[in-house]
Amino acid sequence: MQGDNSFIQSINNDNKLTYDLTLECIARIHTDFPEKFGIPRQSGIVEALKGVIVFEPKYRNPDAIRGLEGFSHIWLIWGFHQFQRDKWAPMVKPPRLGGNKRMGVFATRSPNRPNNLGLSSVKLDKIQYHKDYGPILYVSGIDLVNQTPIYDIKPYLPYCDSHPDALEGFIEDIADYKLEVEIDKELLNQIPEEYHEALMGVLAEDPRPSYHDDPERIYGFYFAGYNIRFKVKDKLLSVYDITKLQ
Repeated sequence: MQGDNSFIQSINNDNKLTYDLTLECIARIHTDFPEKFGIPRQSGIVEALKGVIVFEPKYRNPDAIRGLEGFSHIWLIWGFHQFQRDKWAPMVKPPRLGGNKRMGVFATRSPNRPNNLGLSSVKLDKIQYHKDYGPILYVSGIDLVNQTPIYDIKPYLPYCDSHPDALEGFIEDIADYKLEVEIDKELLNQIPEEYHEALMGVLAEDPRPSYHDDPERIYGFYFAGYNIRFKVKDKLLSVYDITKLQ
């Protein structure tokens, strides 16, 4: 667009137009996290975490996903349905910055947004067809709570979606932060072996809010039908107890 004046004039003209979008839930994802606490802060960082996407009855037509089986990864556009707010905030406190430093909401992935939408890139493991539920998508690398509403699904395209030289902004120094996990083998074996890798990955990512640094405090979260309790001292996370939920 040429020149500041023409740009301003275009804005003035465009402001006369109105467009409202109503989102409809097309599917829901089933995961092992009944609550937000413990969920990885981004998709893909714990590849062993699984999810199952079941379409709503209106969208169970197999034709709607024709060709999707050829893609290894997909984008999920979803809603923060467990986050309640009265208004959005222009500045938020990212947990990874210790919860005491503010950044602009559009420079973060905080749920406190004008439109409470999330975006996740997940691996498409397989597609199965069920006589009652239609096409079902099995995915991994999830970062969503159980029953999260999905508003759209798009294929991940490496030739345009991947940017290896992209800058990481203020998270550059903390993106690789991980904890060492200490857990007794007998304690770990209380949960099915198929969940071991996923649980260890979740714990290594440090489920605590970053501003929590009490080595005597016992934290807990629910995962795959178990209550996982742990302590953190320095960069060592020690699992304290694993209890099966009734």
